[in-house]
Amino acid sequence: MNFKQLDNYILSKQGATFDYPFDEKVRVYRIAEKMFALTADEIPLEVNLKCDPIYALELRSIYKGVRAGYHMNKKHWNTVTLTNSDIDDESVKELIDHSYELVFSKLTKKQREML
Repeated sequence: MNFKQLDNYILSKQGATFDYPFDEKVRVYRIAEKMFALTADEIPLEVNLKCDPIYALELRSIYKGVRAGYHMNKKHWNTVTLTNSDIDDESVKELIDHSYELVFSKLTKKQREML
């Protein structure tokens, strides 16, 4: 998966938007102003994704390409390496879905209805 494919998949999520709050490189994806993914168009291609804490530990033990979130809360975020990684594209999509659903489930009823 390359940056364009990653970006297209993340933005296919209902209500997903992005901005650059930190600098001109790091693209932050949000749903109702809440972050669910961060990435940059760099090599190696990596994406930070929100994750259930127990599932996050499990993923880190299975994949070399999944580690505690870089510059993020290590309990709730993973950094997933896509370049030359042992994690396949379908699994990356599942982790994006998981991150999105975690954040979506925490939105208020009004926020969910607006999407």
